[in-house]
Amino acid sequence: MTDFDMSFYKGKKVLVTGHNGFKGSWMCRMLIGAGAEVTGYSTEPPTQPNLFALSDLAPHMNSVMGDVRDLQHMLEVFDQVKPEIVIHMAAQPIVRDSYKEPVYTYETNVMGTVHVLECVRQCESVKSFVNVTTDKVYLNREWNWGYRENEELNGYDPYSNSKSCSELVTGCYRNSFFNPQDNGMRRVAISTARAGNVIGGGDFANDRIIPDCVRAMQAGKEIIVRNPYSTRPFQFVLEPIYCYLMLAAAQYENPSLAGNYNVGPDDCDCLTTGRLVDLFCEKWNGAGMAQHASWKNVSDKGPHEANFLRLDCARIKTTFGWQPHWHIDTAMEKIVEWTKVWQEGGDVPACMDREIAEFLGE
Repeated sequence: MTDFDMSFYKGKKVLVTGHNGFKGSWMCRMLIGAGAEVTGYSTEPPTQPNLFALSDLAPHMNSVMGDVRDLQHMLEVFDQVKPEIVIHMAAQPIVRDSYKEPVYTYETNVMGTVHVLECVRQCESVKSFVNVTTDKVYLNREWNWGYRENEELNGYDPYSNSKSCSELVTGCYRNSFFNPQDNGMRRVAISTARAGNVIGGGDFANDRIIPDCVRAMQAGKEIIVRNPYSTRPFQFVLEPIYCYLMLAAAQYENPSLAGNYNVGPDDCDCLTTGRLVDLFCEKWNGAGMAQHASWKNVSDKGPHEANFLRLDCARIKTTFGWQPHWHIDTAMEKIVEWTKVWQEGGDVPACMDREIAEFLGE
């Protein structure tokens, strides 16, 4: 499956939790463009401004305000919508916030997953489920090679650990209620996708490096980089979204493909945070933006964050013939392109559609 055909989603009923976040908004834009019948389930957008509003999604989908911690409400939505495919992205996604609000983080990321899976269990229409987690689910030994899907799960901080728990919950539900080896059980294809650090236009979250860069430019200040020597796998937002949709579609048609998959960039796109910000500055200054971009190293002595993390993505590559579409240089060009359109009051939805079409080779 070297070229996944998005037309698979035409007319399909897809429910996306966390639909009005950064990744969720890009996913909904892609699904709507493919002709899917999209329902989103999420609390209010997590930031102001937010990509969901900027991308003009609400008129083109069924956007339901709800909390994944509210099982009864979610059961009602599933019963009304009767989705065929469910992609679970709702989460408390910020490492530093998880130190401030550990209970909320676990409630959302662990019990939220339990509730979504319980809805899948009780909703006969669902055939394919993908739980989106993170590369941080692994016990990080900070070694030089990539983590494989069979490595130990034990995230360090409350966010990472709660996502490790979400993985275990998903495996338990798969084995207990949808076991393909038990002919008496209903067959639902269930997978998890562990993505590396995602960057792209429209991310306004706190404590993320690209939004920090953009906010510094808006304020006319130098960019502050906390951990410039930390190495991370950075990938453009459409890369994991494409993989989630590819995986959900493939296992819909062939449930034997379900499993746990790493979704990350090639080794050439595993780089230090300092190098990433250098690249942002190069692209920003080359685009003729009014504010000159530069950065400085200022440690704020915050809570523990990993220094080195890399994924081994051989499984998804060999199973589906997938390769990353864009490397980091192109990704940064697209981030600056999107940001320029937004700052100048341009057509953000059209910009997103152009980037999606170019990404898909259309």
